[in-house]
Amino acid sequence: MGIDFHSDMNQSSYTTRKADKSWIDAINQLVPTETISLAADVGCGGGIYTKALADLGIEFVTGVDFSDSMLNGARDNCKEYENISFKHGNAFETGLESNSYDLLLERALIHHIEDLHTCFKEGYRILKDGGYYIVQDRTPDDCLLEGNETHVRGYFFELFPKLIDMETKRRFESEVVVERLKEAGFKNIKEVKLWEKRKKYEDKGQLLNDIKARTGRSILHELDDEELKLLIDHLDESLGKMNSIVEKDRWTIWKAEK
Repeated sequence: MGIDFHSDMNQSSYTTRKADKSWIDAINQLVPTETISLAADVGCGGGIYTKALADLGIEFVTGVDFSDSMLNGARDNCKEYENISFKHGNAFETGLESNSYDLLLERALIHHIEDLHTCFKEGYRILKDGGYYIVQDRTPDDCLLEGNETHVRGYFFELFPKLIDMETKRRFESEVVVERLKEAGFKNIKEVKLWEKRKKYEDKGQLLNDIKARTGRSILHELDDEELKLLIDHLDESLGKMNSIVEKDRWTIWKAEK
């Protein structure tokens, strides 16, 4: 089945959160953001992290996505920011100028593509000498951690083992990412793990409503409506009588320099 990123029905699916302080702190530790003038967010989706880059004090940020529907949602999400613009493009052909950007972010992008070599070569092309490349995604190990009251995603695979195969096939081992970055010409590559807070829910019902809407979770589009209902029931039972829920996901971030 899979998510249709080009459907207007999903236009706001990736606009409903804010980047958490855990992510902001991680980026500030990896990159001297106070020196960054121009940044690009490729695979920007609804602009959540485009906005976060601007909030870091970066002078101007350009978001790039291959979906006009996503871009429409991003423009609405960031409409109050005069230092953000959006354009249509993709990870292989961003349409951005060569040797122009101090920072390039590609968050939750590479699991949607197979050709890391072309993606990273394009990243190398648009960055200035000395520019920083931040790639954030999940490795198979990140995805398949056990479910609990904070790592809600783990319950998806507990109930539907078929998702394990789907998820591991679309995720890259860290060694592969590092090797492709080196092949593209990047240096000073560093890997860090991050437990990023996804969202705080005031009650369990808010979380279950998010799951029902498949909000910002492409893996849930691999389930049909009946399977989704089973998952909601499973989460309801597994989480018990919890009130507020702070959901976290584990990510791997690779920082590289041109």
